Order: sequence, then structure tokens, then C-alpha cells
Amino acid sequence: MFRKILIANRGEIALRVIWACRELGIKAVAVHSDVDRDSLHVRFADEEVCIGPARSSDSYLNVTAIIAAAEISGADAIHPGYGFLSENAYFAEICGECGITFIGPRPETIRRMGDKAEARRTMIEAGVPVLPGSEGTVENVEEAEALARRVGFPVIVKAAAGGGGRGMRVVSDPADLASAFETARTEAAAAFGVPDVYVEKYLVRPRHIEFQVLGDLHGNLVHLFERECSIQRRHQKVIEEAPSPALSPELRERMGAAALQAAQAVNYQNAGTIEFLLDEDGSFYFMEMNTRVQVEHPVTENITGIDLVKEQIRIAAGEPLPFRQEDLRIHGWSIEARITAENPFTFVPSPGLITSFHPPGGPGIRLDTAAYAGYKVLPYYDSMIAKLIARGNTRAEAAGRLRRALDFFVIEGIQTNLPLLREILDDPAFGRGELSTKFMDQLLDRRKANQGQLP
Repeated sequence: MFRKILIANRGEIALRVIWACRELGIKAVAVHSDVDRDSLHVRFADEEVCIGPARSSDSYLNVTAIIAAAEISGADAIHPGYGFLSENAYFAEICGECGITFIGPRPETIRRMGDKAEARRTMIEAGVPVLPGSEGTVENVEEAEALARRVGFPVIVKAAAGGGGRGMRVVSDPADLASAFETARTEAAAAFGVPDVYVEKYLVRPRHIEFQVLGDLHGNLVHLFERECSIQRRHQKVIEEAPSPALSPELRERMGAAALQAAQAVNYQNAGTIEFLLDEDGSFYFMEMNTRVQVEHPVTENITGIDLVKEQIRIAAGEPLPFRQEDLRIHGWSIEARITAENPFTFVPSPGLITSFHPPGGPGIRLDTAAYAGYKVLPYYDSMIAKLIARGNTRAEAAGRLRRALDFFVIEGIQTNLPLLREILDDPAFGRGELSTKFMDQLLDRRKANQGQLP
């Protein structure tokens, strides 16, 4: 087992890794920018190293500074968390060249799955269902038009690299394809440094279903069932739950088998997520693979009893998985809400000083956060400040506990999306489990029709 792990991240995920290190008896090293000196992950780590000024490019994305911090502190492994360098193949390679274990998959796997067009080709070769579309990148508008005519409109033009909704355009009218193609390429180049895009069939009302996988260094591979991630705004998840209310045992078994098939195709090691789109007719299609721990991993931990971050560390240290697929069961239900520092109506970020912070508790409630009264939410980083997770024996119980916890959560000094989250939980469609990636669009349309009144 490792002696000391450096955490190449900040905020709640850095704290989450520190929790796992503490339980495993491993020293944790926090890195931080100069404006993050008062962060909780710095306070609770065993050691801390400042790696640069506020801008991410000068600190949390500074490979040289992070490797230097690992060498100075004597860390023998690095956990990247999510975001920042977590899916950076170059960083993983540099870690290996410096004799530091990267707690994640192999660099070649990150690179292969990070290129969405390459990932799509890989899944086609492996026999995993994919949406009709291009097998690789599309070089010009003429090729895109021919492909769109073949698969039928609507189609989506997507950046081959990156994610988060950037470099992505939905096209319903053939007359709009040329401009959408060029816009997506321009956005992709600006966001990811690569203008490559691909084209595939666009599903109008799909669900976003992802399967958590774990693979060790000895060839053992399992999935830990699914998460429902359909409630999104601009391709950013807002509410996640496990299991999905849409999956029958038979469909769960088929999708789980496809997830393992996808992971086996790249000899996957460590924690990863296979993401699918589930159509209204029960057909499902591979969308992408995330080669890291997910923001929403707590809901999977709640229904399986497995600590995913500790398993990541054990796998990287060479330990075999202590369970097999047949050992895994779903126990109860779990729902997570992402709490962000933003205006709940305009969604404009709301950085500033948190003057009062009263977290909720009670049966079935877990809170992952690095915020506290007196903490300053900085404008340089992601606006998510907490994850509120509820667990219950049934979906209704989990939802009821989450709604109760949202009522008792007090954050003052900044604006947050707490009113929006309450609005989602109160929506009759949510209560019935009638979800799709269009859920938020429809909710916001209804809100607009009601003169923008929040509950």
C-alpha cells in the first residue's frame, strides 16, 4: 500500500480523497493555489504545498508544479479527483516516468477514450451499440451533409475531444447544418485545442444512464450498476440517482453486460463510467466513457456499500478486487443534488463570502462539501460548492429525505440553486420518475409561463 498520496485537486473531491486516505492509514498531501490557502482540504491534509496563483492554468493544471510538489513531499502516488488533470493522458504518463503511481487508468486508455471519435470506433469494433453516425471524425461540411441524410435528422455535431457541452450543436433543419458544423469546429478548437468533430443521430427525449465499472490490475472487472443522470442543464448534471427508475431487471442486465463489454475492449483498470443514451423504446447506445471517478459517485456507494475512492487506491496499489459481479446487489435508493453558487433563475455565478452555513442532517443524509461559514467562494473555479445525498429504502423515501434536507439547508451571503433543486423535487414528473435529458428545458419553460416564480 502507498505511504503518501498527493491529491491533485481542490474542494470537496480533495476532501473526499483525504477521508479515504485517513481510513487506509495513508498520509495525504494537499496542493493549492495561493487563494486556496484557507480551504478545508488544505487544513485537513497531513501536508500542503502551494503550486501557483489563482488561475487553474498556473496551479491545478500546472503539471510541472504538481509533479514537483509530489517529489518534494515524497508522495508515491497521485490521485487526480475529477476535472482538472484527471483525464489528461500526458499527466498520467509524466507521473509514470517520474516513478509516481497515477491513481487511474493507463495513459493509453485515457487517450483512447478521451477522443470521442476513437472511442466510438472502439465500441463499434467491440460490438457495443452506438448511435448511427460517423465512424470517426468528419472532415468537411459535404461529408457531414451526406452522413446526416443517411442517418436522418435531427443529428448532433460533437467535438471529438473534451466534453461539458462545448463544441456541440444539434441540427434539426438541413439548412442549418453547415453553420452548426463550422461553429462546433470553432468551439472545439477554442476549448480543447482540437477542431475535430463527428456526427451522429440525435435522440429527441433520451435518458442519460451511466454504469460504474471497476477493473483491477489482474484482469477482474465488475460493474456497480447504473446511475440515472438525465436531469441536466446545458449538458451539466443537476440531480443524479441510483438505481434508475426506468430500468427493469432484464434491461439492467443487458446494459450492464454492454458496459463490461465496453470496458473489456480497452482492458480497463481502476474506476470508470460507461455512459449510455436510453431511448424511449428501450434501445440504448454508447455515448462516451469517463476515465475517472465521477462527481455523482456517492449514490453508487450508497446502494452498494462500496467505497469507490478506497477501491481506486487499492487497485492502483496492485490489490485484486475483493468481490465478483455475482457478489454485488442493489440495496435501497439514493439521490444526489449538486448545490452551486449561482442565481437560481438566471444561473449567473454568485461568488463571494458565505456568512452563514447550516448543513442539514438526519436519517439517510450525507453531505460532501468543503464550504463553511466564513468560506469565500472564488470566481476562478467551478461553482459547485456541495453535494447533498439522500438514501432510503425506496425512491420515494430517498426523495422525501432529500427534499427535507434541502428545506433545512441554510447558506447565506451568496446566491445558490437551492430553490431550483426544491422546484425539481416538487415536480410531479420527477415524482413519477418520468425523466429525460429534456426535463430541465421543460421545467424552465413551465417556470417562464408562470412568470418566473420560484417556490
